[in-house]
Amino acid sequence: MFAVTNIDDILILALYFGRARGDRAAERRIVTGQYLGFALIVAVSVLAAFGVSFLPHEAIAYLGLVPIALGVRAGVHAWRSRRSAADEPSSLPPARVGEIGGVTFSNGGDNIGVYVPVFATLGIGGTGVYVVVFLVLVAVWCVIGRFLATRPIIARALARWGHILLPVVLVAIGSVILIEGGAFGL
Repeated sequence: MFAVTNIDDILILALYFGRARGDRAAERRIVTGQYLGFALIVAVSVLAAFGVSFLPHEAIAYLGLVPIALGVRAGVHAWRSRRSAADEPSSLPPARVGEIGGVTFSNGGDNIGVYVPVFATLGIGGTGVYVVVFLVLVAVWCVIGRFLATRPIIARALARWGHILLPVVLVAIGSVILIEGGAFGL
């Protein structure tokens, strides 16, 4: 269940880790942001499963605006810092914890949709087990994302194209969230 609802996060994590290029502080921010966003997904899912839904179902689709805004911001930054005459890859500013958490949470509409009915049928004990397993799997996902970003061929591609891929992927994910959720009558 975790893998199916989070497969797209591996690509996003690889892009962020590729952007970090081995900077340990940036990598810690990525992991922290991923955990923050996922913790919000789990909290909303648990609360909704037990009848305390503070986020109307219709509002979930509009969370797609978060990755679109972040993608546009990253695209503008990439455009402003286009390659120099020396053809060095341009770099984006280091990702912030809140940015990564926001992307993770806004991309979690499908997670919430799947987790709520499962948590509702499991009760508190079963839900607690799932939450612990999911939190361990977030670490596994971060390791896989970092692993992919450090493979030489992928690292070269991310160094060369990551500044273009990240904004495109974020805008695409946000668009899918908006469209699949029926935001703005789409």
